[in-house]
Amino acid sequence: MTPKKFDYYSPTSLGEAIQLLGTKEEAKVMAGGQSLLALMKLRLASPKSIVDITKLEGLSYIKEEKGYLAIGALTIHDMIELSPVIKEKYTLLTDAASKIGDQQIRNRGTIGGSACHADPAADLPTALLAADASFVAKGLKGERVISSKDFFVDIFTTALEHDEVLTEIRLPTFPSHTASGYIKHSRREGDFAITSCGVVLTTDGGSTCKDVRIALGSIASTPLRFTNAENFLKGKKLDDKTIIEASNLKPEGADPPSDMHGSKEYRMEMIKVFTKRSLKLALGRVR
Repeated sequence: MTPKKFDYYSPTSLGEAIQLLGTKEEAKVMAGGQSLLALMKLRLASPKSIVDITKLEGLSYIKEEKGYLAIGALTIHDMIELSPVIKEKYTLLTDAASKIGDQQIRNRGTIGGSACHADPAADLPTALLAADASFVAKGLKGERVISSKDFFVDIFTTALEHDEVLTEIRLPTFPSHTASGYIKHSRREGDFAITSCGVVLTTDGGSTCKDVRIALGSIASTPLRFTNAENFLKGKKLDDKTIIEASNLKPEGADPPSDMHGSKEYRMEMIKVFTKRSLKLALGRVR
């Protein structure tokens, strides 16, 4: 199928892009276009205007700042996967980016586009929630920073205003004795997740959990923090028994769909399996 007719704009500055979004009716931002164009061809999305931001300079970078890692919104998945600093310090992003589609998609798709598309079955939103990322948005009213817990509002919906452009994603510097991991369950390599789990784990230098963040994908309308498992693990020795007990808890707010890839009941069982595997992966990396 082909998309419905739309007006196309290709601004060369961020200010121009923001002005277009503020004045054009039902305008939609396009970065890599890997998700939006597919929806438009199927006529599941029919924006009246497209604001293509791929020509904007200065939005593709990975750099360490004081207290956080800054990633430009137009940074492609391939750069995320191959970045030495991400691979060393934020390994769950390397894990997640490497599992997105195929090489052609990773060469085109962007981290900002994936975050803004807000598909709960996508890889990077779940990993970013586990990493406690924050999102820098610029619009007609200026700049603001949105926390990950507030950014993902509903399926395919974020907290961005209609005239705002996501410009940067920030990951806090992880403390010492911290490691992370992301694992997903899918029918084929590169498919969207049936279930997925991202973990950021901090120990006391041994086997005791000092802090942990666990995010789950494809089990609700947004990526979901597994808070009751997090609270259960803090202060406990991370042996097999404790990890299994935490993984067997029911995540608050979990309401996975039933579809051709798996029933709701199957997904709930897989949450336990992949939470356990992700925790063991992160623990092994800490050690």
